[in-house]
Amino acid sequence: MTVAPLPPRPAQPPRRRGAGRAIAALILREMSTSYGRSALGYLWALLEPVAGIMLMAFLFSLAFSAPPLGTNFALFYASGILPFLAYLDISQKVAVSLRFSRALLAYPGVTFLDAVLARFAINAVTMVTVALVIYGLLFSIYRINAILDLPAIALGFALCFALALGVGTLNCYLLTAFPLWERAWAVLNRPLFIVSCVFFVYDSVPEPYRGWLWWNPLVHVIGQTRKGFYAGYEGAYLSPLYVLTVSAICFAAGLIALRRYHRDIAPF
Repeated sequence: MTVAPLPPRPAQPPRRRGAGRAIAALILREMSTSYGRSALGYLWALLEPVAGIMLMAFLFSLAFSAPPLGTNFALFYASGILPFLAYLDISQKVAVSLRFSRALLAYPGVTFLDAVLARFAINAVTMVTVALVIYGLLFSIYRINAILDLPAIALGFALCFALALGVGTLNCYLLTAFPLWERAWAVLNRPLFIVSCVFFVYDSVPEPYRGWLWWNPLVHVIGQTRKGFYAGYEGAYLSPLYVLTVSAICFAAGLIALRRYHRDIAPF
């Protein structure tokens, strides 16, 4: 008696394609959960930071008539605060990825890396859109005539996103494994607004404080962004390699810890 051979099993989709579908699904869930199911919700998420930053830029422009670079304080302020806020927002959103998508991580097709990358992608796109709107409004309202170095601006925001992803991934583990770290990290972040060269330029800081500030990666991120807006700003101190190194170390450490402990620290 001959036994008919079993039909071949359907080919399993490659992990890369499955990961792409999982990330896309998580992005859609992020948008519907955070911004609602209508386009107005996402539009409000864009308009809220735009209105806030534009108001602050206008108020500071009244208080400070002569910015350290250029002639328009609103542009000087926006060139520093936008990459700074983009780093804060994206890193904080990535840090709570496991907490936000805990229920979905029970499915075998969804990994912790999918959750991290989905939150990073949607919030990075949001911050890029906010930056384009704000810079466009500033150039239109104040009729700023400047020679922009778009590759330099793009590099500044790319460094910002890399740092946010690295620090956020590491904190994704630390915040979940050690609940007290969330409060400690919030305290550590408070002086960042002052020591990241948002209101001043690195070159104006006297020694030895200038040497200390160099180790803050955000100083390089903001300086690189401003280099694209001000043609005469050399920024000899800038080191994109340093920012990328810090970002890669934090990202690798976070991935290793999450791969080893994510099911222990975030049970389903």
